[in-house]
Amino acid sequence: MKSQVVAVRSRWLAIVAYALVGAATQLVWLNFAGVTTVASERYGVSESAIGWLAQVFPLLYVVLSIPAGLILDRWFRSGLLVGAVLTAIGAAVRLIGDDYSWLLVGQLLASVAQPLVLNAVTGITGRYLAEKDRPTGIAVGTASIFAGMVLAFVMAAVLSDADQLPTMLWLSAGFSVLAAAVLVVALRKPGQHKVERRGPVRGALKVAWGDPLIRRVALLAIFPFGVFVAMTTFAQALLEPAGVSAETASTILLVNVVAGVIGSAIVPVLVVRHRAESSLLVISLAVTAVACTALALFPSAAMGFIAITVIGFLLLPALPIVLELVERRTGEAEGTGAGLIWMAGNLGGLVVAVAVGLLVDHPLVAFLVMAVVALIAVPGARALRRPIAELAPPQ
Repeated sequence: MKSQVVAVRSRWLAIVAYALVGAATQLVWLNFAGVTTVASERYGVSESAIGWLAQVFPLLYVVLSIPAGLILDRWFRSGLLVGAVLTAIGAAVRLIGDDYSWLLVGQLLASVAQPLVLNAVTGITGRYLAEKDRPTGIAVGTASIFAGMVLAFVMAAVLSDADQLPTMLWLSAGFSVLAAAVLVVALRKPGQHKVERRGPVRGALKVAWGDPLIRRVALLAIFPFGVFVAMTTFAQALLEPAGVSAETASTILLVNVVAGVIGSAIVPVLVVRHRAESSLLVISLAVTAVACTALALFPSAAMGFIAITVIGFLLLPALPIVLELVERRTGEAEGTGAGLIWMAGNLGGLVVAVAVGLLVDHPLVAFLVMAVVALIAVPGARALRRPIAELAPPQ
């Protein structure tokens, strides 16, 4: 059952503070994604080793997502603040020494923190916003996560020389510390919209996983997450045979994420208002399949801009939509429910990215694989229409 809701006004400062911390997690995660070659030369390690600075995040997320959700369901404020502070510490540790070992230690600390922050997107809105504002709050919180990706890509493009990497790390650490400090201030008082639990959350995982709708949504999340992660990871390599330069491919991916930020901030609010969640998921998956097929058959810079931007605008909003469904459905177990969604999504990202990576020398087949992955999920998205319709709408 839903926790008791108290009729008090929304506290948007908490959402803004959370948005800053959410962006910080992605900034720290992707700091080296756009400067892999330069970083490998500066720190004297292989490009694969630099790649592991990012890869540890989804790997640990799959392992830690459910425990983080359970912690948030039991000690929400403390768990979220630990995640924010640990992210800042991880970013700061990377400044201790100008060598790879400190970078890896810092990334490991931040990757442990990430599930505590991202799993909290539904909990922060449930505790600090009135029910009518929660779809907007989840959209804002999720959009900020993608905005952090944009910030990482822009920072890497501006500070792309080897001697500029320390500056990039200092700026990232400063942003992370500031975000954590703002969140500490914003959460100095507990949320008033959901009663904070004093005892343990008994069976939170059983409640979340035992719900058929949550299980189906978690399974569905594997597919759009998988396509997005594979696309952002390998788009440059897959488009290179068509004459698309690395610089152009980076710009395409940046536009893709910017479109996703805009879509995540706008589309979910309209979709929830009109009870069209299932329809949007079907449309986004179907259009993604068409876009991937177009990339397979007509690869070019122009097609990359059109198709990948459309994918970003329609596919990324699927995340806040399913998270809002989790918040409405699970109540006091929303941290664990969100953890299931994030775990499934990261697992899908790993699996699909590995499959596409094996086909990187065969772009046509790789793009068609992503199209098939998106199409497979369409029937599941359509089947959600009835159980979503049975949910009470946000008041």
